[in-house]
This record gives sequence, structure tokens and C-alpha cells, in this order.
Amino acid sequence: MCHIIFYTAFTIFSVLKTATGLGEIIYAINAGGPAHTDIYGVHYDKDPLQGRIGTASDYGKQLVMIGRVNPKDEILYQTERYHHSTFGYDIPASKDGDYVLVLKFSEVYFNAPNMKVFDVVLNGDHTIVADLDIFDKVGRGVAHDEYVPYSIKNGKLFYNEEESDIRGGKIKVEFIKGYRDNPKINALYVMRGTIDEVPKLPPLVWPENEAEEPRDEVEEKSSKSRRASGPKQPDPYSMDESSVLIPVFITIGAFIPLLFCLCKL
Repeated sequence: MCHIIFYTAFTIFSVLKTATGLGEIIYAINAGGPAHTDIYGVHYDKDPLQGRIGTASDYGKQLVMIGRVNPKDEILYQTERYHHSTFGYDIPASKDGDYVLVLKFSEVYFNAPNMKVFDVVLNGDHTIVADLDIFDKVGRGVAHDEYVPYSIKNGKLFYNEEESDIRGGKIKVEFIKGYRDNPKINALYVMRGTIDEVPKLPPLVWPENEAEEPRDEVEEKSSKSRRASGPKQPDPYSMDESSVLIPVFITIGAFIPLLFCLCKL
């Protein structure tokens, strides 16, 4: 009986892994939150920085939902860790191979762009995400993932044809303090494999009322709503012909007596 249960569990796991094409997970944490296993079988450990660096927050739980993500995995985007200075996590880097770092974000506080903007740096030398403005990318309460492929070979890390030395068998991913609020992270994991093996978020769909209107329609609406300053002037073309001829009759009436006087001289 135990063999049957084990075989069934192994079969289910194999099917799931084949369906998702998921590579080997070597590191995964739910920043600012508890341990969690997502729908793909990735197990996220409890935040190792708890009580040490930065501030853990579950403010995102106040939102009704997190967009672009299965309800079972909303916890990964509802909790976060932020800090008033630069902070980061140490990732194991002892084996050669191809890797993908997946960074999970969701803006759960601000309601406008340019309120929280920061960089993400890998191994102290590589800027893997520059000027990240979560709200500007996806809005409020919507999941946003950054996929960062890199490789390790002979004690060096390679990213975008640039290399850096690995010290102590670990690399650090850092969230850099900028001028617009504090850096943060909701969750992250590192997979040994290629970016094709990473489960992706579904495409972002903006609400219809936020879609850009055609330029000609916008101009037409603006022209209709535009109001001229000062009192409204009468339309000269709307006056009848008799009102237009009155000044002519007055001029002729004044000119005839003058002409008569000139003839007597």
C-alpha cells in the first residue's frame, strides 16, 4: 500500500514538473511573509531577514485581490520587505550552469507612478533592473515579475556578456535605495535552468476605460468641451437683411440735404 501511495505521489509530481517544465529550484523566499508552496510546486521559505534587516509588511492583504496571479499564490505578492536603505539576500552559487532569478513585485500602497523607483543589482556589479517603477508598469495591486537569466562558470558570474567574481560560494541580490521612497521585494526564487523553463505571468490586460482613445475623437471631445472667455457674441450672419440696410438709409438721408445746400451755392 505504501509503495502505491509513493508511486502515485511520484507520478503526480512528475506530471506537474513535465507540464510546467520547471527546473531545479535552489533558493526561494517569501519576503516579509510565511513559508508557502505555489501552484507549480515551488516551496518558498519564510523570510530569513525577519527581525534583522528592513521592515516586513502584509499591507497588501487589505486589497480585494492581486491581479495576474492565481488566488492561491496571492500571498507571495501581498507580503513584502522594504528598507530605508539598500538591502539584499545571499543566493547560493556553488555549481556551474545556467540560472534564472525571478523577482516578484506588486505595488500595494501607492496610487501613482514616480512614487517608488529603485534599481536591483546582482553580485555588486550588474544592474539587472534599472529604475523599476512597479505602478508605472502594471498599476496598483497587480503582480509583476522580472526574469533575470545568468550563468556561473569557474567561480565567475556572467550576465549580459559581463562577468564578476563569486566570493564565498554566494552572490547577493540587492535592492538599491534611491530618491523615490524605499526599495522592496515581495518574493523571489532562483532556478537552475533556462528562462524557457520558468512559469510566466499571464499577459497584462488594461481595463477598457483606460485604453487610449483615438486622437481624432479626443480632439473632437476637447473642442466641444472648450469654452471661450468673455460674453457670447452675436452671429453677424444670423441678422435679417432689414437690420443690415438701416445704416445705409440713414447715410443717404443725411447726404441729400447736404447735396441740396451745395447746389444753391
